[in-house]
Amino acid sequence: MGRTRQVAADTSVDGFLGERLMIAQPRHGHRSGIEAVLIAAAAPLEPGQTIADLGAGAGVAGLCALARVAGSRALLVEADPAMTRLARANAARNGLADRVEVVEADLTARGAAARAGLAGLAHHAIANPPFHDPAAARISPRKAAAHAAPPADLDGWVRFAAAVVRPGGTLTLIHRADALTAVLAAFERRFGAVAVLPVHPRAGLAATRILVQGRKGSRGALAILPGLMLHGADGHGFLPPVEAVLRHGAALPLRP
Repeated sequence: MGRTRQVAADTSVDGFLGERLMIAQPRHGHRSGIEAVLIAAAAPLEPGQTIADLGAGAGVAGLCALARVAGSRALLVEADPAMTRLARANAARNGLADRVEVVEADLTARGAAARAGLAGLAHHAIANPPFHDPAAARISPRKAAAHAAPPADLDGWVRFAAAVVRPGGTLTLIHRADALTAVLAAFERRFGAVAVLPVHPRAGLAATRILVQGRKGSRGALAILPGLMLHGADGHGFLPPVEAVLRHGAALPLRP
């Protein structure tokens, strides 16, 4: 991420990937941060392939993936009409409109991928689903839709991904570390050969996030990878490997 500048009372333009991308986002409610950049970097996207950014919001993750991989395409899937308009504008703002399709769809509704004409269209999917259970967390009404969802909704997100991704493709998802059991349950029988990357604020502290990636149709074993440390011992600034991902668009492969 980079500097932020205001363009309207309710919108700011934020820099990502060392300001290679300038993204308009709401000043309140759903705002993408490093989680979006991490899932974009972890997806094993290749030139000529299509990635589906599920719950795309203003399009940060999907556009970061396109900026990293020349010749790729993105489906930005979002339920909120206001955010789909922002996503289209952001694709145009960054010269990526010809590589992007924005689709309005409710990820948690059964059969939504087929109704939207998205079944089997993507080689990979990425998702940053709402982290908090509204029954257990105190979330402001303005932020509730973006940051809180019942646990059952996570299964809907993964079900949607399984419909959109073609056989052999992947889903890369980021969530709270304490949601690992729920994430693995949602992946079961849909995505195998699951790799889990714990994300720690710094060495010596418990992971607060997990990056989870699975391959559709695979029966490969679960792998828990060495943790990713965001900051050094002083807690200030990102460590060089993380800086390379966030500022310079480096990949963050979860597999050899």
